Amino acid sequence: MKPVVVLGFYGATLDAASGPRRWDRWRPTVDLGRHEDLLIQRLELIHQPEHGGPAEQVALDFRSVSPDTEVRLHPLRIKNPWDFEEVYGALLDFAGRYAFAPEREDYLVHITTGTHVAQICLFLLTESRRFPGRLLQGSPPRRQGQGNVGSYSIIDLDLSRYDLLRRRFATEHAEGSSYLKAGIPTRNEAFNGLIDRLEAVAMASRSPILLLGPTGAGKTHLARRLYELKKSRLQVEGAYVEVNCATLKGDQAMSTLFGHVKGSFTGALKDRPGLLQAADQGLLFLDEIGDLGLDEQAMLLRALEEGRFLPLGADRAVESAFQLVAGTNVDLPRAVQAGRFREDLLHRIDLWTFHLPALKERLEDLEPNLDYELLRFETKHGRRVSFAPEARRLFLKFATGPEAQWPGNFRELSGTVERLATLARRGSIDRAAVEEEIAARRQAWQGRAPSGDLLERVLGDQAELDPFDRAQLAHVVQVVAESGSLAEAGRRLYAVSRQKKKSLNDSDRLKKYLTSMGLSYELIHARKNS
Repeated sequence: MKPVVVLGFYGATLDAASGPRRWDRWRPTVDLGRHEDLLIQRLELIHQPEHGGPAEQVALDFRSVSPDTEVRLHPLRIKNPWDFEEVYGALLDFAGRYAFAPEREDYLVHITTGTHVAQICLFLLTESRRFPGRLLQGSPPRRQGQGNVGSYSIIDLDLSRYDLLRRRFATEHAEGSSYLKAGIPTRNEAFNGLIDRLEAVAMASRSPILLLGPTGAGKTHLARRLYELKKSRLQVEGAYVEVNCATLKGDQAMSTLFGHVKGSFTGALKDRPGLLQAADQGLLFLDEIGDLGLDEQAMLLRALEEGRFLPLGADRAVESAFQLVAGTNVDLPRAVQAGRFREDLLHRIDLWTFHLPALKERLEDLEPNLDYELLRFETKHGRRVSFAPEARRLFLKFATGPEAQWPGNFRELSGTVERLATLARRGSIDRAAVEEEIAARRQAWQGRAPSGDLLERVLGDQAELDPFDRAQLAHVVQVVAESGSLAEAGRRLYAVSRQKKKSLNDSDRLKKYLTSMGLSYELIHARKNS
């Protein structure tokens, strides 16, 4: 067994000695030395410098009940023992100076004495392993008096040893992820992993979150669900505020976001608080942040870094503590290069970035989303609608087949279901209705931009290509953009040669070709909607 070392604060109230009758009452630190089943080799007693005398008395009394224990006193200057930042900093410095040897000694951190702030700081430092030990909590005896010994408990913060707690945390995490997905049993592994990570980040951080992805991929819906989840966990108190930056144009943009004071411009008849102030203690969702003007970007950066900003025409700053969630389908690094987006703001909001895939990239999730949209229609209109079995099979075959494009993503799917459900006779969507909707989708998709336009967005300012190479690359880029993975694109592009020589690796061949052109699967998907 390793020798036991106890670290804790001298308790100016509970540990204080008061003459010969001091043994008639419970003194938490001294009491630890009276337990026959807790053999302490060394006691490290932290105290304020002005408590040196009383702390020395506690050391003497401890040695009298546990003669084999070495007691060391550690004066620690803390001006305000109720100031969390000061106490935590002082204990963190102490932990940095102390020569911990967990491979040789067993450390118990005593949290019965000291201010509540000190106890909390000891807990946090132990939980983060700055104090590499377990918590030690003492309790007084049922009856006070000389000879009566209290009790103690040792708390191990390694949650892996508490299976019930671990399972409760895992269940809470799973419930949070399911909530962000609106309860939809999604099947796409990459998307499920993205949501799991987003839930973990949202619950642990108030830093900005950046949601990337094409229009209609669900950024707005996800931002609102994030807010509702954080509010249910008591992590935000303020309101959810949402604005599409593409609608903020001209002089009104600054006023809408940051507010103004009366008389700051023509028509400013009274003070206006602005959306950033309305989101104080809440969550602000700036959709299409790539369309925000440069002046507004500079003001937003200051608000994020300092928690304060100047309303239009004001000479006194306003404070607002909000969490920012930003959404865009714009390639922000390219916008920085083009001078349309501030690089410093990008660095500030790019801490936690999540790329929401297009519907085309997660067609296995179309069917559960189809059921979700039917349920939404029922909730909204009070009328239950379902597919006839044959009609459902026909729709899913088309919707997940090779000709399906879904440029409007989940928003387009929602509109499709809305039309089908609205026109359903006696609550049933039949084959004829599905065939009519399929024809409408085919006609709408025929007018989409040719692959050449996509190639221009992907290539950017790269060198010109010969007409032959350009035509070939345009087809490859279009197939990659429509595919949910590099392997899927490879299967489509090398279908014939793979049959002739089965040892060929489609993904590797395609990756090498793209690399030779200065491209990658990730780059094409990042730029296809910019």
